[in-house]
Amino acid sequence: MSTFVKPENALKRAEELINVGQKQDALQALHDLITSKRSRAWQKTLERIMFKYIELCVDMRRGRFAKDGLIQYRIVCQQVNVTSLEEVIKHFMHLSTEKAEQARSQAQALEEALDVDDLEADKRPEDLMLSYVSGEKGKDRSDRELVTPWFKFLWETYRTVLEILRNNSKLEALYAMTAHRAFQFCKQYKRTTEFRRLCEIIRNHLANLNKYRDQRDRPDLSAPESLQLYLDTRFEQLKIATELELWQEAFRSVEDIHGLMCMVKKTPKASLMVVYYAKLTEIFWISSSHLYHAYAWLKLFNLQKSFNKNLSQKDLQLIASSVVLAALSVAPYERTRHASHMELENEKERNLRMADLIGFNVDPKLESREMLSRASLLSELVAKGVLNFATPEVKDLYHLLEHEFFPLDLAMKVQPLLVKISKLGGKLASASSVPEVQLAQYVPALERIATLRLLKQMSQVYQTMKIEKLSQMIPFFDFLVVEKISVDAVKHSFISLKVDHAKGVVLFGSQGLESDALQNHLALLAENLNKAMAMIYAPVKKGSKLGEMLPGLAETIDKEHKRLLARKSIIEKRKEEHERQLLEMEREEESRRLKLQKITEEAEQKRLASEFEQRKNQRILKEIEERELEEAQALLQEAEKRSKKKGKKPILEGEKVTKETLMELARSEQLRERQEMEKKLQKLAKTMDYLERAKREEAAPLIEAAFQQRLIEEKQLHEHEQQQEIELSRQRHDGDLREKNRLARMVENKVIFQERVMSRRQAEFDRLKAQSEEQVRLELRARKQQREAKRKKLFFLREEEKRRQRLLEEEEARRREEAERRRKEEAERKAKLDEIVERQRQRERELEEKEKQWKESILGPSRPVEPPPASIHVEPVVAAATTPAANPGRYVPKFLRERTEGSGAAPPPEPERWGSRGRQDDRYSQPSDRWRNDERRPSAFGSGGGGSRSTWSSSRPSRAGEH
Repeated sequence: MSTFVKPENALKRAEELINVGQKQDALQALHDLITSKRSRAWQKTLERIMFKYIELCVDMRRGRFAKDGLIQYRIVCQQVNVTSLEEVIKHFMHLSTEKAEQARSQAQALEEALDVDDLEADKRPEDLMLSYVSGEKGKDRSDRELVTPWFKFLWETYRTVLEILRNNSKLEALYAMTAHRAFQFCKQYKRTTEFRRLCEIIRNHLANLNKYRDQRDRPDLSAPESLQLYLDTRFEQLKIATELELWQEAFRSVEDIHGLMCMVKKTPKASLMVVYYAKLTEIFWISSSHLYHAYAWLKLFNLQKSFNKNLSQKDLQLIASSVVLAALSVAPYERTRHASHMELENEKERNLRMADLIGFNVDPKLESREMLSRASLLSELVAKGVLNFATPEVKDLYHLLEHEFFPLDLAMKVQPLLVKISKLGGKLASASSVPEVQLAQYVPALERIATLRLLKQMSQVYQTMKIEKLSQMIPFFDFLVVEKISVDAVKHSFISLKVDHAKGVVLFGSQGLESDALQNHLALLAENLNKAMAMIYAPVKKGSKLGEMLPGLAETIDKEHKRLLARKSIIEKRKEEHERQLLEMEREEESRRLKLQKITEEAEQKRLASEFEQRKNQRILKEIEERELEEAQALLQEAEKRSKKKGKKPILEGEKVTKETLMELARSEQLRERQEMEKKLQKLAKTMDYLERAKREEAAPLIEAAFQQRLIEEKQLHEHEQQQEIELSRQRHDGDLREKNRLARMVENKVIFQERVMSRRQAEFDRLKAQSEEQVRLELRARKQQREAKRKKLFFLREEEKRRQRLLEEEEARRREEAERRRKEEAERKAKLDEIVERQRQRERELEEKEKQWKESILGPSRPVEPPPASIHVEPVVAAATTPAANPGRYVPKFLRERTEGSGAAPPPEPERWGSRGRQDDRYSQPSDRWRNDERRPSAFGSGGGGSRSTWSSSRPSRAGEH
């Protein structure tokens, strides 16, 4: 990277490089100077450097270098001299445009030069081969080689300039001029893709302008000049879009203009609004939105009538006729009749959007069909008197289509009017914004409307008509077109007809259940049948039913009483349910209140925490401000001391001094000192330059004389040295010849010595070769033995590993078999134990069953006492049973014991009330078992002996004997 103390040196160096053909080095040198930090102060030399830099960039088509240089130059000039930046940018665009035009003219000249009589005589073989291979014509090839690169560079120039000038309030006019020139470039060369990109670029610039409102040097759209420039740019964009037939981009441009108007809350001039609505009419007509097209024409008519004082009567009549014909061209039926809810909502939103663009205030609460419609538009035209300004033919056509009823000859009456209307139109002399009005464009739509009106009126009069007759009555179209029109009308429920091609007739009206005539046929049939029944079967008067009701009155009262009781119980249940619900609601309310209280407490805690944090931040900010104030006071004192030392008055004299103010003053002081230093350096450099130039002017003749003297001396020296070199060369040649003659005698001896040495060396070589081969053979044998030993060792290790693995697997299998054997033995042992226990239980159950059967057989079903065993007599048992005290195992109440003692006789035993006889026997047997000693209890599995004797039977006689 080259550095220059003075910018003039860089410019001079660049010119020298350009003169020797090194433009790239010159461009790089200037680029380094412009982007260096030393060139941040603007001066006139820097502007000349930028002009040269731009010229180099254009010549070499280096758009990236040009953009970088312009960005750096904008930083330098933004606050000092914006006019210089404007001049540089204009020069940049002028050079780019000039180069593109030159390339285009060269391509045209080349194409004209190729246009000769004898093509084969002038064409070269390589040109013929290229034309056969590529298939391109000469003009396409020349355009691709010459014109396209310069057009790309020109387009890049426009983009670069727009990017540099965006959001710059001081260069708004230049930005608008660049946008206009870019639009004209797209229009002139039919560059539709570049036009779309250009519109998107400008749209993004405006969006960024609204997004970053606090940006420095930002344009203020509320200013009238800025707003006018932006609106002019958008209107130019709209015009070019319509001329290039980019209707989607034109509609987006309209939205941009409307958004700009809504942003600044101001309406543009009437002349611009006329252009706005004129372009809207074209856009809506191309998009087949005839209703919005008619509304746009109405707004255009109102504007022309109100603000155009030079409008002639003929022009006003043409515009009014266009409004009426546009309104009549709208289809007389809604296309959203059977649409879904989503489609209706989309249509409503679209209507609101279009009404906004056209400028109509519509209530969004209305239905979509009530916002903008054909009927409301026609009524508005009649109310505002627009129809009175139209031509007589248009008035007659309006009355025929909207008010007259001619089902047979409506088309015949409309046709001559349409022929006359198609001839009307032309240029408007007093309305420059609307260059031309052609009423012939409405004729196809009006013929379609006339056909629909004719079919509608015929459907009200006729039920059947022949196709030939109908075709004669509609001269506009063939019957196929009429059929398509009728199908669309039937689809949207405008008319009801059927075409029977087999019979060649058209059937008007529908016989289906969905038709209007048959919608309420069932209700009418029911009403008529009821009337007939009333007339045939008159109602008979019946006598009093009181006599019939008296016999069943008591039953009715009873039923009513029961019903009231049931109703009372239901009411009670409902009251209880209501009270329960109230309790639930109270509990829920309480829980909700507690939650709300908890949330409130948390919010209060957060608020207190935020207030504490806020107070803390305020305290910190206050401390920072106090510290900054102290620093500002210190800086002020230091600045006053410095100014007193320099003999200047103090910098500031005031009460409120901030750190920012002092920093700004310090920066301005530093900038001023730097500028003074730069001026001193410039003056010193200028003085040194003059001094050096004077020295060189004085020394130039002396240097020239010394140079000539030096040339003469060096020439003489060169001739003398050349003579000496010739003599030395001759002497060396003679000596070499003598040495050659002297050594020629030893040639034979040299050959003999050479052969002896070569033979000895050959023998040594053969010996060493044999020795080397022997060593190699021994080495190969040793390596082979080592590999063999290694393979055997590996084989042994693998076999050992396999044997060890096999032993482990056998051990593991043995362990698994041992575990399986133990598991099976354990299962068998457990099964045997379970079988022994089950047999013991079976034996006990059999003993109990036998004992139970024996007891029942001895005592019988009525005796409640326990049976004695077979080996004991019955009498002691009976005595023990009759004496309550003798049975310590049964509880006898006190009153029964007293009664027994008083009477001297024992009461009969009380039967068991809570269990069966078997349970009673168990109860008697339990105490005797409990009183027995442990030694007398039988073992768990029994010991044989008295197998039929129970524990009760073995203990009961001994107790009876004791008593």
